Amino acid sequence: MNTQEAKIVLETALLTAERPLPMAELRKLFADELNADTVRVLLDELRRDWSDRGIELVSLASGWRFQSRQSMRVYLDRLNPEKPPKYSRAVLETLAIIAYRQPVTRGDIEEIRGVTVSPQVLKTLEERGWVEAIGHREAPGRPALFATTRTFLDDLGLRSLDELPPLEAGGGALPAEFELQFASAGASPSESEAPSLPLTPAEEEPAHVPS
Repeated sequence: MNTQEAKIVLETALLTAERPLPMAELRKLFADELNADTVRVLLDELRRDWSDRGIELVSLASGWRFQSRQSMRVYLDRLNPEKPPKYSRAVLETLAIIAYRQPVTRGDIEEIRGVTVSPQVLKTLEERGWVEAIGHREAPGRPALFATTRTFLDDLGLRSLDELPPLEAGGGALPAEFELQFASAGASPSESEAPSLPLTPAEEEPAHVPS
């Protein structure tokens, strides 16, 4: 199989896939006859081939996928006029805290927000697949530690947590890009104003990168 044929195979698999495809699965298309570097070169060529179209090839936390460009959303929404689910301010603030301070306990979240966190808030995020318990802190009661998932990164179009928009120095308001990314993921806040939280990175806990 020459490289052009291999590229067509990759393109077909990615266009018909229902989820992002990791490198290991893409190599299975060729019975592992092509190494990872060769497949990456072909993926980069595909990305360039589609650079002037309404669909783009992107690399996400879970793998590669084709998706519509953000500029096409206004047109595609006309085919599906249903409004995206609206999440309460409490849900989005909790998610933001977990994303920027992970891993954190429910108590950590309550300390930052200054209010009690309803169990339903965390349940909503877990059911969406954006948050999961990754362990327990060695403290009285061994509270669960929460972190974001690969689904969270995929839905926001990110490859890693490093691609989250940076917080303002000193921990000011939540970046406007954060809300825009949630809107592109099919979620929107139920209140128009952006949350303002003291979200300076925690020093006592290392950031968790979904595996």
